Amino acid sequence: MRVLFIAGFAPIVRDPSAARAFYAKTLGLEFEGGQGDYFFTEKLAGAKHFGVWPLAEAAEACFGKPEWPAEVPAPQASIEFEVDDVPGAAAELEKRGYRLIHPVRTEPWKQVIARLLTPDGLLVGVCHTPWMH
Repeated sequence: MRVLFIAGFAPIVRDPSAARAFYAKTLGLEFEGGQGDYFFTEKLAGAKHFGVWPLAEAAEACFGKPEWPAEVPAPQASIEFEVDDVPGAAAELEKRGYRLIHPVRTEPWKQVIARLLTPDGLLVGVCHTPWMH
């Protein structure tokens, strides 16, 4: 077997209305189809990176230590959205009532990123990744 590309990614959500508000209204993604509470787009450019991220390393990236805090739901997946203005995107998320796990910062690998958890516990980054441009 040889995997050619990521064919799809779908967070599994408990509250479809909250998820639609986050992805469509907050992030501004457009969805052209759906059935029932399932909604999708096939017009968003594909993933440039796929990884398997140990929780200890995600905790280190988010909180600066290898233990995920017990009071914060542990995520089941991570997705990063490349944006044109990371500080602006982070400010907009906070203005809309989302709590950032950490503010905008530049990682050692030069990616600029802010992270938050969605209402369903998906770890989301809004970022600028220089080598992908």
